[in-house]
Amino acid sequence: MSPTFHSLAIRNYRLYFAGGVVSNTGTWMQRVAQDWLILQLTGSAAALGITTGLQFLPFLLFSMWGGIVADRYSKRRVMVTTQALMGTLALILGVLVLTGSVAAWHVYLLAFALGSVAAFDNPARHAFTAEMVGRDALPNAVGLNSSSFNLARLVGPAVAGVLIAAVGTGPVFLINALSYVAVIGVLAAMRGGELTPAPRTPRERGQLRSALAYIRSKPALLLTLVIAFFAGTFGFNFSLLLAIFAKDEFARGPEAFGLLSSALAVGTLAGALLAARRGTASSQLVVGAAVTFGALTMTTALMPTYWTFLLMLIPTGVASLTLLTAMNSTMQMGATPELRGRVAALYMTVFMGGTPLGSPLVGWMAEHFGPRWSLIGGGLITVVSTAVATLWIARRTGVDVRAEANAVFRRRLALGSLRGEALDPS
Repeated sequence: MSPTFHSLAIRNYRLYFAGGVVSNTGTWMQRVAQDWLILQLTGSAAALGITTGLQFLPFLLFSMWGGIVADRYSKRRVMVTTQALMGTLALILGVLVLTGSVAAWHVYLLAFALGSVAAFDNPARHAFTAEMVGRDALPNAVGLNSSSFNLARLVGPAVAGVLIAAVGTGPVFLINALSYVAVIGVLAAMRGGELTPAPRTPRERGQLRSALAYIRSKPALLLTLVIAFFAGTFGFNFSLLLAIFAKDEFARGPEAFGLLSSALAVGTLAGALLAARRGTASSQLVVGAAVTFGALTMTTALMPTYWTFLLMLIPTGVASLTLLTAMNSTMQMGATPELRGRVAALYMTVFMGGTPLGSPLVGWMAEHFGPRWSLIGGGLITVVSTAVATLWIARRTGVDVRAEANAVFRRRLALGSLRGEALDPS
C-alpha cells in the first residue's frame, strides 16, 4: 500500500475513516447552511462573527474538562455520546427552519450548545486515533484524518450551496443530523481487542496543572501552543469571511459561496494528503507553515476578481492544512499516552478558544472596513506573532534557531540519502 494511505490497512481505522467522510460531509454542509441562515436572518457580518464566536467559546470554557474525561473514561463511549448529542442539535435546528419558527437567537443558542458538546468530543477523538493505529502510524493517521475532513470540505459546501438555492437551509440541517449515525455505527462495529487503550487516569487533584507543567517543560509543544493561539484566533477565521466575500464583495449567491468553500477544500485536501505522505512533523515545519499561511492569506485578500480570489484559496488551503497537521502531530507525538487527552484538550483550548475573541473582531472589521482588510489583518498577525514567538522560545531555551534549522535539514538530507540507498535495486 502507498505510504500515503498505509494506516488504512488497519481495519478499525479504515472503518473510522469511512464514517468520518460521511459525518464530516454533513458537518460542512451545516456550516455553510448556518452561515447563510444567519446572514438571511440578520444581514449582518457582525452577527456571523458572533455566531462563530459562540460556537467556539465552549472550547475555551470546557475543553480542559473534555481532556480529563477523555483520559479518565473510554474514548469510544465518550464519542458515541457526543455524536448522538450533536446529531440531535442539528435535528432541532432543521425542524425550527422547516416550521418557519427559527430566529437568530435560536441559531446563537444552538451554536453554543454544539460547541459545548464538541469541546468534549474533540479531545477524545484526537486521543482515540493513537489507540486505533499506535504511535508509529500516528502522523500518517493524523494526515489522513485531515484528508477525510477536507474531502468532505470539498464536497459538502458545494452540495449545500445547491441545496440551499433549491430547497433552503432546513433540509441541509436534517441531512447533517442523519450523518452522525454513520460514526456511531462505525464505533459500534470496531473490534475492541485490536485497540490499544491508554492507561486510565484515576481521579486526583492537579490533573490540569500536571498537563500544563508538562507542556512548559517541552519547548516544541510550548511554541506550537503559542502559534496555535494567534493563528487560530486571527488567521483561521478567514473561512467565515467567504460568505461575506461572495455576498457583498462579489455580489454572488449561495452557489458561489459553496464554490469558494470547495476551492479552499481542494487546497486543504492536497495539504492533508501531503502531510499523510510526509509522516513526520517538527517545530520547524510548524513555524514555516505558519509564516507561509499568513503570507498567502494576505495575498488572497488582494485578489481583484471572484475567480482570482477563488484560485488563490487553493494554495492558501494547502498552507493552512500543512500548519494544522504539523501542530496536531507535534502535540500528539510529544505527549505521553496517559496525558494525551489533556494535552489534546489544551491544544484545542488554545487553538479554538481564541475564536470567540477573533470571530466577532473579524466580523466587525469586515462590516466597517471591508472583508479584505479583515483578511489582511489576520494574515499579518499570524506572521508577526509566529516570528516573535519563535525568537522568544529560542531565547528562553537558549536554542540557536538557525543552527537548529540547519541541523534538521542536514539530518533530513542524510535520512533521504539512506532511504535512497536502501531502495536502490543495485
